[in-house]
Amino acid sequence: MKKPDLFLENGVIVTENSKFFGGVVVSNGVIERITSSGETVEAREIIDLGGKYLLPGLVDGHVHFHDPGRDYWEGYRTGTMAAAAGGVTTVVEMPLNGIPPTIDREKLAVKREIARINSVVDYAHWGGMVTDNLEHLPAMAEEGVVGYKAFTGGVGTPEFTAINDHVLFNGLRLSKELGNVVDIHAENESITSTLKAQLKTAGRKDRQAWYDAHPIESELEPVERAIFFAKATGGNLHLAHTSIPDGVRAVARAKSEGVNVTIETCPHYLVLDLDDFLRIGPEAKCVPPIRFREEVERMWQCIFEGLVDTIASDHSPCTNEEKDQGMDNIWQAWGGITGIQTMLPAILTEGVHKRGLPITTVARLMASTPARIFGLYPKKGSLQAGADADFVVVDLDREWTFPVDQILSKNKHSLYVGFKFKGAIECTMVRGKTVSQGGRICVAPGYGQLQVRGYRYRPILPTHP
Repeated sequence: MKKPDLFLENGVIVTENSKFFGGVVVSNGVIERITSSGETVEAREIIDLGGKYLLPGLVDGHVHFHDPGRDYWEGYRTGTMAAAAGGVTTVVEMPLNGIPPTIDREKLAVKREIARINSVVDYAHWGGMVTDNLEHLPAMAEEGVVGYKAFTGGVGTPEFTAINDHVLFNGLRLSKELGNVVDIHAENESITSTLKAQLKTAGRKDRQAWYDAHPIESELEPVERAIFFAKATGGNLHLAHTSIPDGVRAVARAKSEGVNVTIETCPHYLVLDLDDFLRIGPEAKCVPPIRFREEVERMWQCIFEGLVDTIASDHSPCTNEEKDQGMDNIWQAWGGITGIQTMLPAILTEGVHKRGLPITTVARLMASTPARIFGLYPKKGSLQAGADADFVVVDLDREWTFPVDQILSKNKHSLYVGFKFKGAIECTMVRGKTVSQGGRICVAPGYGQLQVRGYRYRPILPTHP
């Protein structure tokens, strides 16, 4: 009988539903079986986890690598290296910041060739939904995109245009027909652009001005509008980077009425508050903005109630100069967070250790549920026989400080530099092969493989921790 390729023994195995002491047997890059405590397996390679925690590899449903055309911000090579060091084994990359953006079959093919050559972890893609490309959505669905990203306002680059209600309505209708999902950046452009103009006219360029230009209402209104259209069309809706608990609860109400809608938040909306933004400055500038501490704690309450579906990084880097130029004028800084490498330690620190969040909930929010939403489960995001052997090994109790020289993104800056974490990533494996060990990349660019939506969208119901 042929020996398995790999046996990971003596670890705390973490799934979305349970944790237990045991091991994992791997053959041909796939999980052969999960073992119980004390069981021995003869394998060609045996790794003793020494009591460390083994989670399913993270599925980050919201990353920006800016290829092609803007890889000076971040490209697939450095972006997926940072992902690997952060325990992310599958990235779902956004269509908007490349030149050209990914809004049809041909442009998707260009991006995929770049990813094929450069990625060190597995990858999937969003297609773009813009002002005038509804006719291209079916072709991108045929190519296996997980869904379509669209902006109701606040687009960061001129090449990717915001949609109106007609496109939103018909895009959601198409999502039902095609069996995928529309992901909305929810922002009321009329409110935010008017407030920005008024604040600039008044001579405001302080950090508080950025927050004042993006009130809670400017995020909540398009969330509720998108839910209305999803209900009317029977379409499938996903809401990106939510910063407000009122938006989460609006989604919960819609789910109870049978609307197909899911909602994502990000670590920076759970770790930082407005006072932190005022102190840190441009490095913490993002859209939506970081909110008051009361809103942050209410977001955590939503997570403990099982109302948030996914946590994603919204990794959207820029050059150091594009952050630094906002030090004295917040309007001048790029609005995006460098965060894929630190998102798991941030959630372990703030959630598991500080608030008692079950680590099984971390596996659900950051691996299993995103894989389900994007049609990748159980191949991705799960620890079960037949799934890809994608793992992240965590020393749950190790305390450490994130230094600038450990940043693997192209531009060496992050709001988390100097941040004290509890919970460190020891090793990341993709399809049974170590891609990162102690932050060191162990595979050549091009190891990552394309992942496509494997089945039609299925509704996601609230799940309590």
